[in-house]
Amino acid sequence: MITFDDIASGATPVAVVGLGYVGLPLAVALGDHFRVIGFDISSRRIEELRSGQDSTREVEPARLTTARVDYADDPARLREAGVVVVAVPTPIDGNRKPDLRPVVGASSTVGENLRPGSIVVYESTVYPGLTEEICVPLLEQKSGLKCGRDFTVGYSPERINPGDRVHTLESIVKVVAGQDQLTADLLARFYGTVVKAGVHRASSIKVAEAAKVIENTQRDLNIALMNELALIFDRMDIDTNEVLRAAGTKWNFLPFRPGLVGGHCIGVDPYYLTFKAESIGFHPQVILAGRRINDGMGKFVAEKTIKAMISAGCQIKGARVGLLGLTFKEDVPDLRNSRVEDIVHELSDYHVEVLVHDPLADAAEAKDEYGVDLLPLDAMKDLDAVILAVSHAQFASLDAERLAGMFRNPGAGIIIDVKGFLNRDALSRRFTYWRL
Repeated sequence: MITFDDIASGATPVAVVGLGYVGLPLAVALGDHFRVIGFDISSRRIEELRSGQDSTREVEPARLTTARVDYADDPARLREAGVVVVAVPTPIDGNRKPDLRPVVGASSTVGENLRPGSIVVYESTVYPGLTEEICVPLLEQKSGLKCGRDFTVGYSPERINPGDRVHTLESIVKVVAGQDQLTADLLARFYGTVVKAGVHRASSIKVAEAAKVIENTQRDLNIALMNELALIFDRMDIDTNEVLRAAGTKWNFLPFRPGLVGGHCIGVDPYYLTFKAESIGFHPQVILAGRRINDGMGKFVAEKTIKAMISAGCQIKGARVGLLGLTFKEDVPDLRNSRVEDIVHELSDYHVEVLVHDPLADAAEAKDEYGVDLLPLDAMKDLDAVILAVSHAQFASLDAERLAGMFRNPGAGIIIDVKGFLNRDALSRRFTYWRL
């Protein structure tokens, strides 16, 4: 079997499968210590990285230029690796069930090119048991090798927070598990070489899988509570932000805020856990209740916009609403599972013309994923309402004068500030202003 000395000496390379928001930062960090093959099935992505460009913006250009990663789209290169790290996405489908195609496809590709004596470690977020119940049989079937005898597996969940320059791979404790003690020992040294915050060794792969999936489930439920409070306080004509500011003066009050909950983790991971729970006969209530609340916030924001427009005497059919921000969170280009889409669809059902601007999102991806044509900021003209859906830093300069120039009737403009990002006091003196 492979040893740590084999990879530490450079005699045997390691491979990272999937060079997206998780895999690329990992491959770059590993490249400082090991020989690294960065594999992705997208030839376009490989060419982009070879040219020193990263559309995810997770790795700074200067860092990417000096990274010691051998980028490849030929799966045969995986046969060289002694440790293969699988870092592909695990989304949900249209029915909010786990979409396992990426992890199944990656497992098949790795299995077809698996080197005897190697270790395969998964970083993708999955429900407890998936690695050993689905991935291992695929690896065995495609390779003709026997797990535990000819190769071993491990699990070390990713904890990347897109756009976060403080909590990075190196500064977040890494949870590590292996199917046996030797595998766990090697993976602990392997990740410990890179992660300065240290390694937490889970007792089993299932424990590590469960730990990952509940991290974001907990956040999802906390945000759902804030969203439900926002729905209540809106009916009571109480400003939720002011309530949270006051409550936050207590030392143990948790600083969660209401908002749209999307992305590849928080809006997805709970469905992996509830899917598994239901498959074993348990029907979750609290987790799914939180999901229902969060999944309904886009519709609520759209309805508040429509009501504000009606109150202002606006003709709804044919009205023009400017939507600022399409990505799933501020200051990142990531469009995956963005709940801003819900606002677009709801407004469109009212026959409202929705104009969308996002300075970070890729126009081709927005069109392909959501059917949305991204427009430049100066195209935001003759609007009846503006919705600031995502609080990109670029939008901080939108003061009353700039916003007034966007409205058809500057004296009757409506501003929906989902995250309370703009200056409420200044804007509410000139416009109808609302925030979640």
